[in-house]
Amino acid sequence: MISLNPSETSAPICSAKGCRAAAAWVLAWNNPKLHTPERRKTWLACEEHRESLSQFLGVRGFLKDVVAFEEWEQPEGSGPEGSGPEARA
Repeated sequence: MISLNPSETSAPICSAKGCRAAAAWVLAWNNPKLHTPERRKTWLACEEHRESLSQFLGVRGFLKDVVAFEEWEQPEGSGPEGSGPEARA
């Protein structure tokens, strides 16, 4: 079966603004003012942006875990992947 949806055939990419590199890491986070404690949103990071994205989330107290992409298992009830830092207001 051929997929007509490009997002289904594309490799996951880094969430850093303007980056098109392959994702190597999952950064699990939540904003305690908006999310229940067990909720996990995710950003994807390439090797180059892992540290900067982690720092961005960490200084805000949002970062919960950093896991290699191939080892990530989304917690039940976490919802879809986050939209990345380019969407922050």
